[in-house]
Amino acid sequence: MSKKLKILFLSPEAAPFAKSGGLADVAGSLPSALTRLDMDVRLVMPFYREVKEGRHDHRLLFKDLEIPIGDSNLKCNIREGVRQDGHPVYFIEREDLYDRPNLYGNAKGDYYDNLERFSFFAHSALRLAQALRFNPDIIHCHDWQTGLVPALLMGPYSGSSIFAGSTTVFTIHNMGYQGIFPSAKLPATGLAAEDFFHIQGLEYWGNISLLKAGIVYSGAVTTVSPTYALEIQTPEFGAGMEGLLQGRRDSLYGILNGIDSILWNPSRDSHISHPYSPDRMSGKRMCKEALIREMTLDPSLRERPILGMISRLDAQKGLDILIDIIDDIMALNVGLVLLGSGDADIQAGIKKAADRHQGKIGLYLGHHESLAHRIMAGADIFLIPSRYEPCGLTQMYALKYGTIPVVRATGGLNDTITPFDEKKREGNGFTFGPFHSGAFLKAINRAVSLFHDSKMWKTLIYNGMKADFSWDRSAEKYVEIYRSVLKNRKME
Repeated sequence: MSKKLKILFLSPEAAPFAKSGGLADVAGSLPSALTRLDMDVRLVMPFYREVKEGRHDHRLLFKDLEIPIGDSNLKCNIREGVRQDGHPVYFIEREDLYDRPNLYGNAKGDYYDNLERFSFFAHSALRLAQALRFNPDIIHCHDWQTGLVPALLMGPYSGSSIFAGSTTVFTIHNMGYQGIFPSAKLPATGLAAEDFFHIQGLEYWGNISLLKAGIVYSGAVTTVSPTYALEIQTPEFGAGMEGLLQGRRDSLYGILNGIDSILWNPSRDSHISHPYSPDRMSGKRMCKEALIREMTLDPSLRERPILGMISRLDAQKGLDILIDIIDDIMALNVGLVLLGSGDADIQAGIKKAADRHQGKIGLYLGHHESLAHRIMAGADIFLIPSRYEPCGLTQMYALKYGTIPVVRATGGLNDTITPFDEKKREGNGFTFGPFHSGAFLKAINRAVSLFHDSKMWKTLIYNGMKADFSWDRSAEKYVEIYRSVLKNRKME
C-alpha cells in the first residue's frame, strides 16, 4: 500500500476565500482532489480583507506567532478553517500586510511592498508547519509569491528537523508574472547574499526574481498544461527564462488543470434558468432565449449563433484582434455577448462597437459570476483568441455547457480543443494558429457556417459535453510527481 503523503500546499490565493484569477480555482480545487486520494493536505494562504469579509468559518489558532526574518522577529496570528471535504486551511493574519482592498495592487500598479508581504508569507508558512509539528513530505508552492520557500529550505530552515524529509514542487501558472524586485531589498527575504544572490540563484539581471528562485531551488517544476511546458522553453513564451527552464527540462512537467464539475455543470447549475444535459438539451435553447432577454438583444438571434466571451480585457487575451474584426464578425449576422474588464483603451473600443451594433452586442464591464454562467449556457460559440494561454479553464466550461470553442492553438487551449473533422465527426471545436485577426475571423466563419448544419452541430456539441476534465485525473498525475521527487531526493 502506498504511503499517505503529507502535503503543505502554499498559494497566494484560493477559491472561495480570495480570487484574482485562475490560480485561485486551482488552489481551491486541487487540495480537495488530493484529499480524495487520501493525501493529508494543509492549505496555507494570507488572511486578506477579502477573506476577512467573506462568510467563512475560522478560529484563532495561534496568537502572536513569532516569525524570524534575518535579524528581526515579527509576529502574526494564524487562523484555521476547515473545507467541506475535511482538509484544513490556515490563514496568515497580519493587518499591515494583508488587510487591503486588493490582493496584489490597484489600478496604479503593484503594491510597493509586495516583496516584504510575500517574504513574510513564505516564512510564516514554514514557521506554521513547525508550530503544528507537521512534517510535510511535499511543500507544493504556487507562482512567484511562494518562490522564496524552496530557497529558504536550503538556507535558514535547512537545519529544521520538521523539514528533514521534505522536498518541494513549484508550479508556474503564468510566466508573465516573475516577482522581480530591486537587489537592495534582499535583506527582506532573510537570505544571505553570498549564498543566494548570484546567477545560479535568485539574481536576475541585477534584480531579485522570486519566480527564478522557485524554478532554481525546487525539487521539480510543473506548469498547467503539456503544451505550455514546451512553450516556456522557447524565446516566444519563456519571458527571458527559457534557458533556465531548458536546463530543468528533465524535471519540468505539464499537467492540465481540471475544472470544478459540481460548480460548472449545466444539469445542476443554480445560476441558469433551465438546466440541461447531453440527453436533454431543450434547456439550452431556453437559456439562450433568457440571455437574449437579459442582454436586450435582437429576438431574431434565437435562430442565429450567439458568440460569447468571458475574459480579462487585455492584449494577452487577444481582445485587440477581436476589436480589429468586430465589424466583420457582426457582418456574419451573429450576436456577441461579452463580460469582463481590463485595459481602458480596449474597453472603450468594445463600448464603441456595442454602440454601433445595438441589439447585436451585449456588454457587461466588470465581474459578474452569475452572468458568466448564463453566458456559458446561453451562447452557441465561445471565443478565446489568446496570444498565449498557460491552461485556460473557460474553454473546458464551454465544452461542458455545449458551447463550441473557437480558440488560438496555444498552451492549454491546444491541449483541450481538437479541430472538428466533419468526415470523421471527431473533434470538439475550432482552432487557429497564427496570431492575427484574419486567421481568427476565418475560424469564426467556419464555426458560424457549421452552426446551420443542425445535425453536424449536435454531433459537435455532444463530443464536447462528454469530455472529462475532472480534477481527479490531474491530481493523480501530481501524486505521481510527488512520489518521483521524493524518490529522487532519497537517492541523492
